[in-house]
Amino acid sequence: MGTRKAGFYRHDLDGLRGVAIAMVAVFHVWFGRVSGGVDVFLVLSGFFFGGKLLRNALNPAAALRPVHQIHRLLRRLLPALIVVLFGTAILTVLIQPQTRWETFADQTLASLGYYQNWELANTASDYLRAGDSVSPLQHIWSMSVQGQFYLTLLALIMGLAVLLRRPLGRRLRGFFVVLVAALTVASFVYAIFAHQADQTVAYYDSFARAWELLAGALAGALVPLVRWPMWLRTLAGTVAMALILTSGLWIDGVNEFPGPWALVPVGATVLMILAAANRQSHPRTRNRMPLPSRMLAWSPLVTLGSMAYSLYLWHWPLLIFWLVYSGNAHAGLLDGAAILLVSGGLAYLTMRYVEEPLRHQVGPADPPADRPTRWWRRVFGRTSIVSTVVVLMLVALLTAAFGWRQQVSAERADGRELASLSPRDYPGARALIDGARVPNVPMRPTVLEAEKDLPASTDAGCISDFKNAEILKCVYGDPNATRVIALAGGSHAEHWITALDLLGKEHHFQVVTYLKMGCALTTEPVPKIMGNNAPYPLCRQWVDKVMDQLVADDPDYVFTTSTRPWNIKPGDVMPSGYLGIWEILDRANIPVLAMRDTPWFVKNGNPYIPRDCLAGGGDAQSCGMKRDVVLAETNPTLAYLTRFPLLKPLDMSDAVCRPDECRAVEGNVLIFHDSHHFTSTYMRSMTDELGRQIGAATNWW
Repeated sequence: MGTRKAGFYRHDLDGLRGVAIAMVAVFHVWFGRVSGGVDVFLVLSGFFFGGKLLRNALNPAAALRPVHQIHRLLRRLLPALIVVLFGTAILTVLIQPQTRWETFADQTLASLGYYQNWELANTASDYLRAGDSVSPLQHIWSMSVQGQFYLTLLALIMGLAVLLRRPLGRRLRGFFVVLVAALTVASFVYAIFAHQADQTVAYYDSFARAWELLAGALAGALVPLVRWPMWLRTLAGTVAMALILTSGLWIDGVNEFPGPWALVPVGATVLMILAAANRQSHPRTRNRMPLPSRMLAWSPLVTLGSMAYSLYLWHWPLLIFWLVYSGNAHAGLLDGAAILLVSGGLAYLTMRYVEEPLRHQVGPADPPADRPTRWWRRVFGRTSIVSTVVVLMLVALLTAAFGWRQQVSAERADGRELASLSPRDYPGARALIDGARVPNVPMRPTVLEAEKDLPASTDAGCISDFKNAEILKCVYGDPNATRVIALAGGSHAEHWITALDLLGKEHHFQVVTYLKMGCALTTEPVPKIMGNNAPYPLCRQWVDKVMDQLVADDPDYVFTTSTRPWNIKPGDVMPSGYLGIWEILDRANIPVLAMRDTPWFVKNGNPYIPRDCLAGGGDAQSCGMKRDVVLAETNPTLAYLTRFPLLKPLDMSDAVCRPDECRAVEGNVLIFHDSHHFTSTYMRSMTDELGRQIGAATNWW
């Protein structure tokens, strides 16, 4: 674990990096799976960076220069990232609809600020955005985790070295080994609990991923202590390589990482590091290395490893943009190969003409007192054409990102009058139900307004998020009324609050909310999040509490959804897990206003967002779907009325869909703000029809 100058550099680990990036790219392009290659990267990053930090801290003669270290990190990491973000921004404008530009702007800033993993963790747990297409910048989460790790470990190691070098002397090595080992175990334990609580968020959590980098740093600390015979090194390297190459085939990393199963690629990488410990990989001594390490030190793999960073940055956005442009759900053999070839070409050019010139360019670390160093020179080195171009790209990215966000905010601010749109110009659902005339006026909400055209309960925080199993009760309608409708379930129950609030005020009843994101009322033992099928144990905990509370509160009616879309065929169905809920409410003598669920727009197995289609030039019809694809011929709830006499079916399908199609726009109003949630503007237009059906079911008016 030395330097090139010392004649001891781990070329085999550069080759391992090449194998890892090949696995990542191939699995992404052709298999749509997690290969474990990213976990290999994390361990190697911890090994190289952490090992160097520890060696420097343990050397009494070495100067501690944290600012210089940060400059080197930025000069190594930022230029290629900026170039890829700039290219991706151009492709976003050319290929993706305007509705995606704001998310791209947010994630560009998050990527440049190295908090992209937290940006993704926050949006991944937001059910209202669960239908968004995959981001072309999603893969940069791992770069953000590494950047945060580098800065944290740098501060920790150098700070402790300053304090403890002299008092501990030679015992400092043992102290650091114990410290890194303890932090590794603590992070791993945290990852297990975080994985069980919310795997989707844990996947991006820096604290749940830190153990993988720390394991690499720990391996670096243990390398001088390893004295294995060659046969054991060869066996260990062979087993490690087999696990690295195959783990992506038999481990579902998307759903299992960063939990205990991540130990397989992480442990295998640590084993590979230790297998060739204290064996120089210089060509003159390569035959002293175990066979797997000699194979990894093969020149083409080492070259691929030197391109790994740029190839990792380029391959994912090119794949996503191709899928968006082609409309395909997956890349085929030929187009996938083309994506890999183009990614490889761009990665080589980025490495050769951006990374290498700026990485080895010496910056003016100690300028004369009368010549202060500009920030861009500190980051990118002395002025050159390459550094100048990269700085201009950075300025353009920041200007475009902040400018677009400001424009979107201004347009949404202008949309505050959505609640008071003229019913004559914007009849919405009334055009379907009452045959209202539809004048020729622009659609509202616009494709940019729609994302924030949400129920008041969302803005008021009256719906528990994915991490919260507590009941949040809010009151809408007429708060002084004695009649009560309990609105219970997930966001598909929640979006009816806009119409229920208006009806409650008009007909004098309270609407009390019992809502949780992505959690319909069900007795299923381990519910799953609709859309990505991720286990959702907190949903069942919440449902148990809510059912006890509903029975205790004894409302006049419970309003909730009664159907869900089929996962395996067109149409909708009443899930078996709902029957247990009806039985509980039936025993408590509480009637149920059972609303047929919203049509879910899905194409090729992926959420289909009409406003994206409209932003891309489609119209109300071309951006819609056939009715028989999203809805069964009859309401599935009707088959259970004999068994549950207190079940009062509500069906607003005819207020959303025509007899043969469900369009994106009706009555000049955009229906959905994503692939399956109503805009509040369209919901207001359904109030009269909903009131007619509730009045008939309750006999209250």
